Amino acid sequence: MKKILRAELQTSAADPGGFPRAPVPEVAFLGRSNVGKSSLLNRLLQRRSLARTSRTPGRTRLVNFFRVVRPEGELSFVDLPGYGYAKVSQRERRAWQVLIESYLGARASLRLAILLHDARRDPGPDEVDLVAWLRERGVRVVGAATKLDRLSARERAQRLRVLADGAAGLAWIPTSARTGEGIEALWDEIDAALGVPRSRMLAP
Repeated sequence: MKKILRAELQTSAADPGGFPRAPVPEVAFLGRSNVGKSSLLNRLLQRRSLARTSRTPGRTRLVNFFRVVRPEGELSFVDLPGYGYAKVSQRERRAWQVLIESYLGARASLRLAILLHDARRDPGPDEVDLVAWLRERGVRVVGAATKLDRLSARERAQRLRVLADGAAGLAWIPTSARTGEGIEALWDEIDAALGVPRSRMLAP
């Protein structure tokens, strides 16, 4: 279990002018509006309600920066607005897209993007295009397949095969915010992206 010394909301930004100006290494989380992003963030940070969950898709309309302090050092988790299912106007959806791209495309402190995707659904053009867009800009990206605890063993194996064949060959980590599956594997990916020495990654 990774040790979290401190985790807190640092700031919420409606435009690039609100992004922290002296950032530490950052890990971005992105995915569809109802993918369970807030729940997974809370599980990673060992907090119950730091990232607010909602029954209404699309409630996160800001870029939220969470300050995370660990024995290995300080970093930021960046929660980006969800896409796909929110019932908003095309104008507002376009504004979200510009906000997300302004962060992902030009943030020098970004070390890793984690794309969350509901394992029960096939990757669509949004996921395929997003992975390609990130790779073109040299952003390291890994997939987190969410809500696997809601599937039978047979369904789970089938869905993971489908994911492995889609979204431009992205590697997927099976996860569940409810059971904690995949949390350590995600932290391993984060540590690797941050350059944490492997001897420290393996320390008890």
